[in-house]
Amino acid sequence: MTTMGVLHKRLHGGLWHTTHPDRFLAILASGGLRVEPDIPNSERWKASQPKYYPFVRHIGGISLFDFFDFASESYEKKFPMSNWYEFIPHRQVWGGAVWIEIDRQAASGSLLTAEQIRESWDQDGKRQHTRMPQIEVAHIGDLSKTSFRSAFLTWASGNEVREIHPMDDSTFSIFLDEWRAAVSQ
Repeated sequence: MTTMGVLHKRLHGGLWHTTHPDRFLAILASGGLRVEPDIPNSERWKASQPKYYPFVRHIGGISLFDFFDFASESYEKKFPMSNWYEFIPHRQVWGGAVWIEIDRQAASGSLLTAEQIRESWDQDGKRQHTRMPQIEVAHIGDLSKTSFRSAFLTWASGNEVREIHPMDDSTFSIFLDEWRAAVSQ
């Protein structure tokens, strides 16, 4: 994996959260992204035991991808153990994803940069929690949907993309049915 694939232009430069398509309506209904959403740990990334939770979750944050000035080839050389590509364009086990673009300015008061995360993580007793160097940032606390700039649903390795405008249930429900039909084949 050397690029973000067909979604490179869409994701590059932005601040993003990704989620399973079936979770997006609950995110809208709850008013935004929650630090502890009502989903079982078995459906969350690396959540088998609290002592191994991803670092951003451990500190009470929501994990975001910051693709500002991101160069995938040099990133992969510098951080070969990072699993960023597991999420792009979507997790294979999900068959698709919703990408939510976050308004950087609206969220800025609660953001921890990748460097701030690294400094906090780089202490005894915290390194067992995973993080993605340089591209993972944290929004500390819940994140209101008023901070969402845009969103899209993608599947078929990023070749199918549906823009979600406005971010409402009716528009998304049509796309969700289309995605479900495609992945069930």
